[in-house]
Parts: sequence; C-alpha cells; structure tokens
Amino acid sequence: MKLKRYEGNPIITPIPEHKWESKVVFNCAAIYLDGKVHIVYRARDKEYISRLGYAVSRDGFHVDERLSEPIYLPQGEIEKYGCEDPRISKVGERLYMSYTAYGETPGMATKVRQSIQIAITSISVEDFLNRQWNWTKPHYPFPGVDNKGAVIFPEKIQSKYVMYHRIPPHIWVAYSEDLLNWHDSNIVITPQYEWEYYKIGTGGPPIKTDYGWLVIYHTVDINMVYRLSYVITALDDPTKIIYKSEPIIEPKKEFETQGDVANVVFTCGAVLIDDTVFVYYGGADTVICVATAKLEEFLVPLKLWRCS
Repeated sequence: MKLKRYEGNPIITPIPEHKWESKVVFNCAAIYLDGKVHIVYRARDKEYISRLGYAVSRDGFHVDERLSEPIYLPQGEIEKYGCEDPRISKVGERLYMSYTAYGETPGMATKVRQSIQIAITSISVEDFLNRQWNWTKPHYPFPGVDNKGAVIFPEKIQSKYVMYHRIPPHIWVAYSEDLLNWHDSNIVITPQYEWEYYKIGTGGPPIKTDYGWLVIYHTVDINMVYRLSYVITALDDPTKIIYKSEPIIEPKKEFETQGDVANVVFTCGAVLIDDTVFVYYGGADTVICVATAKLEEFLVPLKLWRCS
C-alpha cells in the first residue's frame, strides 16, 4: 500500500514575520481530541533554535487556526539549542509529550560535549484543550544517551507502560511502572533492507487495531534518503513483530526533495479519524504535509496471512 498525499500540501509553511518560525516548520506531533486534530510542530529561526508551535484542523487537512507564539520553549542548559521532533500520547487524562532535547551537558565544555537526548513532559487534557500551557518540568529518562524519537504507547501492556525509542541504528523498547523511570531497554526493530541501510527510527505513537499495534517509522538508506514504512506488532507483546512493510511514501514532490535537508519525509504523528489514518510529516525539514490511507489498507497483509 501507499499513502496518498493531500493535493493541498504543504499545509503549514514558515511565517517570515514570526522570528521563531521564520526559517522552517516541520516534524510535528498530532493528536485527535474534541473532534479536532491538534498539531504541535517544530519551528526554527535563523539562529537554528527549535521551539514548538501549535495549529488546529477540523478536517485533518486545512489549518483553521495557528498560534502566533510558541507553546513550548527550550528548558535550561540541556535544551539550549532547542526542543525538537515532538510526539504526543494520551494516557488516561494526560498528554505525554516526548521530544529531543538538544543542548549541552552540564559541567562539560561546549566544544567537547553537546547533548542529544530524550525529554518527556506532560499536561492535562483539560489544560491542553483550554490552551493553558501548564507543562510539567521535563525529565530525561536516559541521561546522556544519544537517543531520539521516544513514543509512548497509549495504554499499558501486561501491566507496564511501554516506550519505543531510537538509539542508532535500531528502534528499542523500554518499560515503566510510573512513566518516569524506564528499564529493560532492548532492540525491537532492526534495519534489514536497503531502504533501511543507515538507520531507522520511530514515527508517531502506535495506533491500536484489532490485528495489532500499527507503528509507522522512518527509514534512511545509504544515500540519506528518508522514507516511511510500518510494522504491526502483537497487542500483548510489543517485541513481537507480526508484519513489516516496504516503504509507503518516499520523497517525490519538490517540497520533499528540495529544502533545508533534501530528500526527507519524516513523521512524528498520525491520527485515526473514522476509518482513515492521517499521517503528518515534514517535507525536506522545511514544511509540514499530510498523507492518508484507509486503516484497512494497512491491515490487508495481516488478513491475507490469517486466511492462508
């Protein structure tokens, strides 16, 4: 199967008059709440500092409103160069936002040790919908580890919270009892094919289906071309991969092949609305786009396998 690009792409572009998002906007979280798609996106200025902005869509395609100021800023020395690539999961009545904290390791010389690691913050659903940006103080579950792309499953599996994260070149799994302390981290998905040659990494939080968890992820080949693929994992075991796809979208359009980083489609969020999966992705690290497919299309290989 292949994702179908929205004909009106890109849906979010830089605004030169807003300094904080004047250069590029890309790599966004997406969450479907209260009948709307809420988009939290990474934006960067000419000084290359990433901040997080907010937009909302009623139909998943057209942006109905976009705030003029960021809703989340870098927190302290560990994030002084930016907060990047957010993912948002709803767990109970709270939203957990994971992102990449890019900064300096306290006590280390700048030229010696820059830091890229996972950060996690949260906010109540009520505050988020009311645009009261009362984010908790971020914590860093893998201190000092070169790590990105954390996605938290929206419910417990076998009494534990589950996270996928990315230590190059693999996707790893980790577990928690309290969403603060994470343990038993092991490789769960590894590069196998030529389009995954360089590395793979998580996309948005998994989507639960009757056949398993749908996990969309990005792949990077030897030429640094970024594509999207997906896996289906067992509902009761996040380490059991039932199906792994070929690429479902790759850079073809000019807004995907030309930009701040050429030949990139990169997702941090997808939502299920009725029977359709909306995948939000950054094009060439410069703009934000959306592509769709029926949930049924993702599941066809599983149904065929069960019938064989």
